[in-house]
Formats: sequence, C-alpha cells, structure tokens
Amino acid sequence: MDPSALHRMGLCDAARAIRRGELTSEELARALLERIARYESTVHAFQWIDPARALELARRADRRRESGEASGPLHGLPVGIKDIISTTGIPTGMGSPIFEGYVPDRSAALVRRAEAAGAFVLGKTVTTEFAYFHPGKTRNPWNPAHTPGGSSSGSAAGVAMGFLPGAVGTQTNGSMIRPAAFCGVVGYKPTAGLIPLDGVHIFSPSLDQVGVFGRSVPDVSLLAAVLAGGADDEQVPGDGKGRASGEGRPMERPPRLAAVRSPVWRLAEPQAQKHFQDTVAQLKAAGADIVEQELPPAFEEAHAVHRIVMHGEGSRQFAELQRRDRARLSPRLNALIDEGRGISDAGLATALERKAQFAQELAVFLAAFDAVVTPPAPGEAPADLTQTGDPSFCTIWSLCGVPAVTIPAGRGPAGLPLGLQIVGPRLSDDQVLAVAYWCDERIGSTRRIVD
Repeated sequence: MDPSALHRMGLCDAARAIRRGELTSEELARALLERIARYESTVHAFQWIDPARALELARRADRRRESGEASGPLHGLPVGIKDIISTTGIPTGMGSPIFEGYVPDRSAALVRRAEAAGAFVLGKTVTTEFAYFHPGKTRNPWNPAHTPGGSSSGSAAGVAMGFLPGAVGTQTNGSMIRPAAFCGVVGYKPTAGLIPLDGVHIFSPSLDQVGVFGRSVPDVSLLAAVLAGGADDEQVPGDGKGRASGEGRPMERPPRLAAVRSPVWRLAEPQAQKHFQDTVAQLKAAGADIVEQELPPAFEEAHAVHRIVMHGEGSRQFAELQRRDRARLSPRLNALIDEGRGISDAGLATALERKAQFAQELAVFLAAFDAVVTPPAPGEAPADLTQTGDPSFCTIWSLCGVPAVTIPAGRGPAGLPLGLQIVGPRLSDDQVLAVAYWCDERIGSTRRIVD
C-alpha cells in the first residue's frame, strides 16, 4: 500500500487490511503520526498525544496478530477520544485549567470496550470547556479561520484532516452533529443510552449522549456497535435493546422520508435553505418517497424545554465546582450555572416531564416514516473562532434522545462543507444508518478529507 495515502483509509477499510495482513498497525500509525506532525500546528485537534506510546501499542497489536491471537473488529486501529472521557494513565483535562494534569486511574466503559475490540487511543481530542460553548484551540481543517464546531471539536477535525480513521465525541445539544457537518465527515449520535456514560464527565444527565465520527456510514456503524456493548463482561445501565449491529448496509428499497425544516428554519442561511431544498429534490429524483411535513405545533416549545433541562441540570452538576473555582470557569459557563440556579426543582421536574411527552409525540410522528431528513446546522462553519456555531437544528433530536446521522452533502458559498441530517425513532439505529447509507450513496459528497 502507498504509505502516502494511508491517512485516507476509513475505519472499515483499515480493519480489513490489517486483518488480511495487507497492512500493519505500525504502518498505519506511522502514516497518521507523520500527517499529524505536518498539520497539527494548524488544526490543533489534539489536547494530548504521545507518538512513542502510539507506535509501541501498534507494534503490540501487530505481534498479537502475527502470533495468531484472536483479534477484535477494531484490531490495531488508532482512535481519538474526546477529552471529557476518562482514560487510564492519560491526562483528561475537560477543556478546563481546573483539570490540568488530572490523570484518571480507570478508563471509561466505552474506552475499555474499544480496547477490548483491539483499538488503542492515539490521542485525546480537544473539547470545549466541559463540553459547553467556550471554544478550545481547534480550527476547521478546510479553513483555519473558521470554527470546527463544538463541543467535540478535535474529534471531528481530526477525522477530517486525516489524523484519525475514527473518533469519539459526545452531544448534549449539537456537539456531535454540528461539528461533523462543519468539518465534512460522517457523525452518528446513537439512541440515548446505547453507549454508556460511565467515565464520561457529565454535564446534563438527561441529555448527554455519546457518538462517533468517521468517513463513511459503515465506519461509524462499526465503531458505535463496538462501543454500545459486547466487548467486555461489565454490566451497564440500559435495556440492551436496539443496539446498532455494525453491519452498515444501505436500505434495499427507497426510503419513505419526512423532509422537516423544523421550528428554527428561519435561522438557516438562505444558501443553506436552498441547499436543503435542492438535496430533497435530489433524493426524490433518486427514488425516495419524500413528504414535506413539519413537526406538530407543540414542538415550537421544545427548544425552551431543552434549555431548562440543560441549564437546570448543568447548574446542579457544576454548583460545587463553581463555588470552589468560579474565577477559572469561563463567563459563558458561569452564566449558565447562575441562570440554572434560578430553576426550581419543581420547574426542572416539569421540564423533564415535558421532555418525556415530546419523545412520545415524536415517536408518533416518526411512525409513518423510515426517517426524517433535516438540516444539521444553519449553514457553513462561521468565520469566528470565539464561538462554535448554533446547535439549534440538533436540539429537538437531542431532547428526545433519538438516533441522528449527518452525512457530507456538498459545499456552501465559502467552499466549506454542508451536511444532511437523518433522524429516526428511538432504538431504530440500524434503520437510521441504513437510510443514511442509501442517501449517502446518492447525494453524498466525495470530499471527506482535506488534501
């Protein structure tokens, strides 16, 4: 294989090549590290990386394969882990000076599962402060004057720049789908709870969800399936239903889709509105049965309910930290905590009840369709490094805990990526991924990595 092209390999292709003996883990790791050495000073995707450690882990993986030891589905593959996720012996800084130098003594359940499947942590990727709005150092690989989105900034940018074949992030509002769309990669947020939060720094217990980034729908299907369970013997909360199989196959028939502009359509840039309408027309021409239909009127209140839950739970999670270290928290996070303190326990309980009602109402709406297609963001990544962009087009789906995938679907007027978001019912992850794969084969952008 051409060493200069190895950074372009997706997770599934690299896994097959290593399994067949066509590629070694060390060769892949060296190629990625060379790419990182060349471009990291511009992109700043990593909060922590140790090249010598990565090469040693790659060599160990190669020795195990050569000795005939059983290898898992991710054998020898390097992955990136968002820096709010605990990693044994590796710093986990939460995007805050408060946790500088903090090294956990136990990895998160999802990290243990990835490692049991044969993967190793290449590096910790940059997060915004505690996965909220205050941005980190990462830049958009397509244009470093633009934000990569957040809060999973480094994970999305690292995959787009060819530093990583796959990476892990989290989403409380739009922290997976938005950066994936801004960076032109595939982002997948499974049904809430399928990937355990054990060992992930919690912001909002009712809203936090783990997701993955890759260059194709099969790539994210494989990585998420491993993280969702089966790679270790430990029990985690959840009913075990609806887990993604990792097969990553397209639908065998054209899907029935609802094209939903959503209650925040007015926030989309004119070019993004036209791009979405053109994309819907392309899918119709390709055979999809598409009905342009809006959510029930009650969803006009969904964003306000999400804000109450996020601010109310966030203020309770961070109350003690703010008491001790207010001066080292950003003004944005302090403002959220201060606002959240004004939300009473009764008010938060009412919002959580309304959240459950929205989930039920959305399930009824989605029952008539294979999936929803909707914008993932208001437009291209803003040319502003003081913010990470508007998450509003992800809010309802995060509130209801349903699976969502964004695929690269073209370019905007500034030449930056635009995406298409595909959403489906809770615990229908395989179906949503199959729809996303079908759409991707017909309208997906082929440019998924910065040359």
